[in-house]
Amino acid sequence: MSADKPGKVWLVGAGPGDPGLITVRGRELLAHADVVLHDALSHPALLDACPPSVELRDVGKRGGSQSPTQSWITSQLIELARAGRNVVRLKGGDPLLFARGAEEALALSRAGIEFEIVPGVSSPFAAAAYAGLPMTHRDLSSSVTFITGSDRDGKTWSPEAWKRLATATETICVLMGMQRIDVITAAIIEGGRSPKTPAAVVQWAARPAQRVVTAELSTIAQAARDAGLSNPALIVIGDVVSLREELRWYDRRPLFGRRLLVPRPRHQATGTADAIRRRAADAIVLPTIEIAPPPDPEALRDAARRVKEYDFCLFTSANGVDRFFEALLSVRLDARAFAHCKVGAIGPKTAEALVPHGVVADLIAEEFVGESLAAAILEVPGVRRVLIPRARVARESLPELLRAGGLSVDVVFAYETRPAGAQHRERLLELIAREEIDVVLFTSSSTVDSMVELLGPDAASLLARVTLASIGPITSATAARHGLEVAVTAETYTVEGLLDALEKHYASELT
Repeated sequence: MSADKPGKVWLVGAGPGDPGLITVRGRELLAHADVVLHDALSHPALLDACPPSVELRDVGKRGGSQSPTQSWITSQLIELARAGRNVVRLKGGDPLLFARGAEEALALSRAGIEFEIVPGVSSPFAAAAYAGLPMTHRDLSSSVTFITGSDRDGKTWSPEAWKRLATATETICVLMGMQRIDVITAAIIEGGRSPKTPAAVVQWAARPAQRVVTAELSTIAQAARDAGLSNPALIVIGDVVSLREELRWYDRRPLFGRRLLVPRPRHQATGTADAIRRRAADAIVLPTIEIAPPPDPEALRDAARRVKEYDFCLFTSANGVDRFFEALLSVRLDARAFAHCKVGAIGPKTAEALVPHGVVADLIAEEFVGESLAAAILEVPGVRRVLIPRARVARESLPELLRAGGLSVDVVFAYETRPAGAQHRERLLELIAREEIDVVLFTSSSTVDSMVELLGPDAASLLARVTLASIGPITSATAARHGLEVAVTAETYTVEGLLDALEKHYASELT
């Protein structure tokens, strides 16, 4: 039965790989979708932008395995829209370039369904940008042709068609042509293109898994085969390929292709994962800790009611900020409760977590540790009473130093951390056994403790197989107490500082 008000379908280009390349409009639509039908080539991280209530349907087509038919996907779009749902059809690359988006749009139009098309960055353009292969160049190429390795219904183009293309354009980009690369390149040579023409194959463009092989046209098929390259890949033929060594930038970055484990709760890992991908590395999010309510929620609510009685409220984590403001709301208070109480933060990320709640930190520790925050507070005249909402298990240096300085300090538990479930342990052991982790990022002492508890008595030997990177000396000291050898310790105690240190570490290995 049709809904009173029909829904709408948005055909959204997911971009080629890097989730940061989706359009602003595309991300906005994901955030408000009722249902998302997503392709195999759309990056999984894009689904993190969806609301918790969204229904996700994987309709990706995978060669060699059973996949949803195009007619079934199209029928689902129509059926969902008629049921009043707002549907995002998330398609790899651009919806209208070799992605069958036009077929879906025509079916929607003929069914009377309202739709909208949101363009995306297509794989040829991503390959050009991320592999250092310009499609055109004033001195080398003024024309480019995009073509698939087969025509309608999977029927292959004839050798004569490839021969005609050989000299009709200067740069040739072949999508979905790896299964016939030998036939294609031979026909192009037979059609008049020099066998010495530079050629390239780019697999998984714009991802940390990207691989690029270059060779002459006559040998590119064998070179790609020797390197083990297969679909999804793009074949580029033309003199522009000769510029790759000068223009390549993505796969020259120190962290390119490294697989970094982020052992944080998923809702906290998004920013860290984005920062990792910006550096051409792959983020593997696998929580080793869970954030749970405090053992005595009423004590937290009582502290929220009385925050105006304190001279300073000190936050030592973004979790503490969020949980304290949840408690404020539960007692019908908001940022105005801090009218007579100043706010301190242990570092910039904690200070940033305050801003959405309408509060700007009055004081931020210079070294992002409890000792530095305590020293800064003790220098502020007139401070007598301090409130610290924090994790149940945490270092005691901050309250102890403040009390030693003559201040009255109340510590209230805003949350507690617990080890993640057994399913995460099995996944972690599998990743380590398959050598699919290059680096583990420890962003707090709690991530170290939980990782060790999750892995059990063999934690030190298992983690000896990977590079351990710590956000600061306190976290490194925690790791050392567990017998873990930390290879990289950040000098600036932030995620960006940790990634800077890791880049420096790997850059030194390359020199």
